[in-house]
Amino acid sequence: MRLFDMHVRHTRWSLLLSFACALSACDIGPGGPLGLGGNNGGFNIGGPGGGGAALLSFTVQPSSATAGNIITPPIQVLVADSLGNVDSTFTAAITITIGVNPVGGNLFGTTSVTPVNGVVQFGDLSIDRAGTGYVLRASASGATAASSNSFNILAP
Repeated sequence: MRLFDMHVRHTRWSLLLSFACALSACDIGPGGPLGLGGNNGGFNIGGPGGGGAALLSFTVQPSSATAGNIITPPIQVLVADSLGNVDSTFTAAITITIGVNPVGGNLFGTTSVTPVNGVVQFGDLSIDRAGTGYVLRASASGATAASSNSFNILAP
């Protein structure tokens, strides 16, 4: 199928366009999804704003604390799009759990928070058992999960 009346070598873009057209994303006619016309709904490549899946990351890592005491400073998790931009429209609750649990400790505090402008803070978390090498895990529906750096919980 030839879309344009010009000689084009096969580059990544021409192959991508050919693939998209093979999937009927560029029907010929008025108003097509790739700006080439057509009346097919097509498919969304990457979503709005560079999209793709949201990515979670720890912007304030957990620090060592004493067993049973609140971990300070508050742990912070950021939601970003696939280009690394803060995703201020992300609304799914972010849940934090113990990802690596060296001694069977329990996590206490508010473990599920809805982001505000792409950021959540977990300001009241504590772990009840002393151990070396704990790792927290942040996850949310529609996002790629993240793991924290390892940290220690000290005996009281």
